[in-house]
Amino acid sequence: MNQRVTLVTGAAGGQGWAIATRLRAEGHWVAACDRRADELAAVVDELGDDGVVGIELDVTSREQWEAAVHTVVERFGSLSALVNNAGVLHRASLTDETAEGFENSWRVNCFGAFLGIQSALPQLQAASNAAVVNICSTGAIRPFPRHSAYGSAKWALRGLTQNAAAELASLGIRVNAVFPGPIATPMLDDATQRRLAASSVFGRIGRPGEIADAVAFLVSDAASFITGSELVVDGGQCLQIR
Repeated sequence: MNQRVTLVTGAAGGQGWAIATRLRAEGHWVAACDRRADELAAVVDELGDDGVVGIELDVTSREQWEAAVHTVVERFGSLSALVNNAGVLHRASLTDETAEGFENSWRVNCFGAFLGIQSALPQLQAASNAAVVNICSTGAIRPFPRHSAYGSAKWALRGLTQNAAAELASLGIRVNAVFPGPIATPMLDDATQRRLAASSVFGRIGRPGEIADAVAFLVSDAASFITGSELVVDGGQCLQIR
């Protein structure tokens, strides 16, 4: 029975894969999950580490969540941490937004985390120093025009984090959130990355590994007395008034 087993969603690349590999380096057994099955299989195969298993997972499906948790426990014997990293960046003005686009953003960015917490709960409750980390966004701190669906979904995820932290503390489960600013991943195209770097107080945007560092801390024993926290990793973006 290994007590350091972590499931990471949205792990086929970018920020999610950085989190998965960082946790593996810290000694966790890792279930890297993503709906992009082919991309996920490619990076897991290239890594060639029996301590990392790839699992296809659409976070909006309760059935796939339950199957993923079952696979993790069958493979590693337990589940002690959950990182809800899967997300979708959706841009549209309020006048151009569609009901389908708005709902899909909420389903991926917030509803999926709810399903994950609920599906993993029996295993987390049985684990020692169990932890949930939800990857939020600076879009849940300040408004960004043309991001009403994404921003409101991340605000909801922020609220879910707080409520889950309050409710699950008595079960020994810590729940925290990381709020990334702009990070150099395929979610942002090259032009957007250059624009955001030019306006950054540090002259650059963040690296996926810097988000992985924050997650690794929050799931570790070093954070054993931390729950309901909001760790902003944005290079000072929220300090700027524009």
